[in-house]
Amino acid sequence: MTRSSSRLVMKFGGTSMADLERIRRAARIVAAEARSGRQVAVVVSAMAGKTNELVAWTDGAGAPAAAIPLSDDEYDVVVASGEQVTAGLLALTLRNMGLRARSMMGWQVPIVTDDVHGKARIEDIPGDALGAAVDGGEIVVIPGFQGVTREGRITTLGRGGSDTSAVAVAAALSCPCDIYTDVDGVYTTDPRIEGKARRLARISYEEMLEMASLGAKVLQTRSVELAMARQVPVRVLSSFVEPDENGNLPAVAGTLICDEEEIVEKRIVSGVTMSRDEARITLLGLSDRTDAPADVFTRLAEAGVNVDMIVQSQARTEGAVNLTFTTGRRDARRAADLMREAQVELGFEQLRVDEDVAKVSVVGVGMRSHAGVAQTMFRALADKGIKFQAISTSEIKISVLIDAAYAELAVRALHGAYGLEAV
Repeated sequence: MTRSSSRLVMKFGGTSMADLERIRRAARIVAAEARSGRQVAVVVSAMAGKTNELVAWTDGAGAPAAAIPLSDDEYDVVVASGEQVTAGLLALTLRNMGLRARSMMGWQVPIVTDDVHGKARIEDIPGDALGAAVDGGEIVVIPGFQGVTREGRITTLGRGGSDTSAVAVAAALSCPCDIYTDVDGVYTTDPRIEGKARRLARISYEEMLEMASLGAKVLQTRSVELAMARQVPVRVLSSFVEPDENGNLPAVAGTLICDEEEIVEKRIVSGVTMSRDEARITLLGLSDRTDAPADVFTRLAEAGVNVDMIVQSQARTEGAVNLTFTTGRRDARRAADLMREAQVELGFEQLRVDEDVAKVSVVGVGMRSHAGVAQTMFRALADKGIKFQAISTSEIKISVLIDAAYAELAVRALHGAYGLEAV
C-alpha cells in the first residue's frame, strides 16, 4: 500500500478534540486535505478527559462496593458516547464550512467486533458502503473506540482504541492513515526527559510496536500490530498546525511508520523508552520441582495477568529457588492475591511485591546485525551507578528493570551512549 492512494484516513485524538476551537482547527486541516483532491474519512476520539468522566459515571451507577465490570455491555453503551459527540460536532463544523460531511457510527459502518465488552477486537469492516461514500465526495466522520457485535450490541476497544479504529478503517479502504496528536512525531525518547531527543523521519513497524509496548505513548500497541499485519502506512503528525491563506497545509513532516525495507539507513538503536507501570513479584523459597514455574504462570495466564520479565535463581533453602517476574501495576495486586491463595499448592515460603521499579528499554532493528549493543547499555548504566534487577531481550530490544528513582537518569545516559542526540 502506498501514499499515492487518493483516499486518506485522518485520526484526531482527545487533545485535538478538547473543545470547539480545537475541533474547528481539526476541521480546517481536514478541509485542506479534501480540497486538495483527497477522499477523506476521519476517525475521532472523545474530548480529552471525557472518557474518564463517563467511566466514573458507570462506577457510580454500580453497586456501592464495586464498580461495574468491564465485561458489562451497558458500560460500553455509556463510554462509547464521548466519541459520538465529537464525530457529530466535527461533521457539523465541516458542513458549516461548505463541505459535504456526515457522521457514521460504528454500527453504521459497520465496525464488527467480538463480544468482549470493554476490550473488544475488530473482526471485520466491510468497506463497500464506506468506500462508496468517501469516493462520492463525502467526508465521513467515524467515532473511534467503538464497534458493534454481530448481534448488534455496542462494544468498545479498550483505552487508546481510536488509534486501532483509524488503522482498521484505513485497512478497509486500502489507504494510508494520518494520526494527528499533540506531538509532531515519534522521538528518540520522551523530550520532557531528554531535551536533546530528536524526531525520527521514519521508523519501522517492529520498532514502533516495541516502543509502544515498552512505554512510548504515541500510539496504542494494537494499532501498530494491525498496521504491520495489513501494511498500512501510518504517519504521526501534530494537530497544532494551520493551513496557509490558500488553504494548503505545511510541508509533510511528522514520522512515517512503515516497513523496514523502506528505511534506507537502519540505525542500531532508534529509541529509548521508559515505563513506570511496572511491579516486581518474587516468590521466595519456591519448590524446585520441574513443574513449579509452569504451575505459577498457568494460574496467572488463566486470570489474564500478563507477565514480562522472568528471573529464577537459587534460594538459600536447599531444594528451592527464588522466582521473580514483572507485571503491570494494575495487575500486581491480582497476581499477588492469586499467589497467596495458592501458596500451599505452589509450595513457596514468602511473597514480595515491589512497585518502586521502572523498565528502561533500547529499541532498534540494527541490533540484528551489530554486536556490542548490550555492552554499551550495561556500561552506560554502570557508569551512573545504576544496578539492574532483571533483563529481557528480543531481536530488536533490550529491557532492564531498575529502581524507579534512577529511571530518568538511565534514559538520559542511554540516549547519549547510543548517540541519539539532536544535531
